[in-house]
Amino acid sequence: MPETVWKIHSENCMPAVNVIEPKIALVLLAAGRGERAGGDLPKQFQSLLGKPVVVHTIERLIRAFDGLGQLMIQPVIGTSGDEMWQRSTESLARPVAEVIANPVSGGATRQESVLNGLRALAKNPPDYVFIHDAARPFVTSAMVTHLMHALNDGAVGAIPALPISDTIVRVDEGKAVSVNRDGLYSVQTPQAFPFGPIFEAHEAMRGQEFTDDASVLRAAGEKCAYTSGAEGNFKITNPGDFERAERHIMQELNDIRTATGFDVHRFEDGDQVTLCGVNIPFQQRLKGHSDADVAMHALTDAILAALTDGDIGAHFPPSDEQWRGADSSVFLKFAAEKVRERRGAIAHVAVTIICEAPKIRPHVEAMRSRVADLLCIERSRVSIQATTTEMLGFTGRREGIAAQASATVRLPMDLDS
Repeated sequence: MPETVWKIHSENCMPAVNVIEPKIALVLLAAGRGERAGGDLPKQFQSLLGKPVVVHTIERLIRAFDGLGQLMIQPVIGTSGDEMWQRSTESLARPVAEVIANPVSGGATRQESVLNGLRALAKNPPDYVFIHDAARPFVTSAMVTHLMHALNDGAVGAIPALPISDTIVRVDEGKAVSVNRDGLYSVQTPQAFPFGPIFEAHEAMRGQEFTDDASVLRAAGEKCAYTSGAEGNFKITNPGDFERAERHIMQELNDIRTATGFDVHRFEDGDQVTLCGVNIPFQQRLKGHSDADVAMHALTDAILAALTDGDIGAHFPPSDEQWRGADSSVFLKFAAEKVRERRGAIAHVAVTIICEAPKIRPHVEAMRSRVADLLCIERSRVSIQATTTEMLGFTGRREGIAAQASATVRLPMDLDS
């Protein structure tokens, strides 16, 4: 390697922090259109296993920076991206959302977007700033640790990179010429810098075009350190990258759990029943402390059972008056949040509603949509069915409704303990 480039090899190195609990800011670039990826939305806001790509990215960044300092994320979004940003990030857990600053608008180029993010930070400058693409959702703790180590050793810029192993050719007028790949590296993000030098470099080089922030710093006369990148830290660029990203996540979520839930509610006088969040006109209603959505209660219990985290009564006891008449969506969203806290994913849910009346089938698709929205998963992962007990038992006598549910949840195996 050239002497301006050096590498950290230890996978277990810990940063020799020169600043006690340094202030770390991360400029998260989410302003691009990403048209090569296809879809109706920019790629960073498209769904990846039920969550927007940008949410996967933020959650992994939070974990990667844990314990390294005081982290603040500065999003940079498109000029008309406020609604997409708000809708995409509303499911973030509160402790995560609290470290995210209000977004600023990006520019016409990546470089302009970075500068806008840096200018927002300049009012209260951090010790270090990391610059990262929102469509690169697989940052690892080891990568961030390597970058921090380089900064604390005095590097003015630290860049994750991978040596190129494929054969490289240059095609000119239909002729292919092999390129010597010795010394060739592919560069990734996040790229890390002490705040002052990279801010000054971007200000000095504004109006010029560079492909990444290391190039801006070098053009300003500074040198960069290149640390170990990660093969899995790829950027979603083309439609096929979504399938690759799904496979990557599923390989990590290898603790697969399926559990069931069951609930019963009797009828009382009323004018509608609520099932899976859908109000169905009927000459009776279901009796319960909350809104008595028997189907949603069964599904909530199934998800909690997959997590071995008690049941709905343990978390929302009927003796607590605050839950009287409560919308059962609160309970289901709580269970989904528990899955996210465990870094998991809901792979599939199924609900069977057991009753003689009302008729369920006309409302099945609305129920599927409502449950999918509450769990933040694709509608194709939600099954709603209905059956009768052939006039047998309390449901056959039209005394009430029963529901049984199952949920398949995938968790990282390392959290099993």
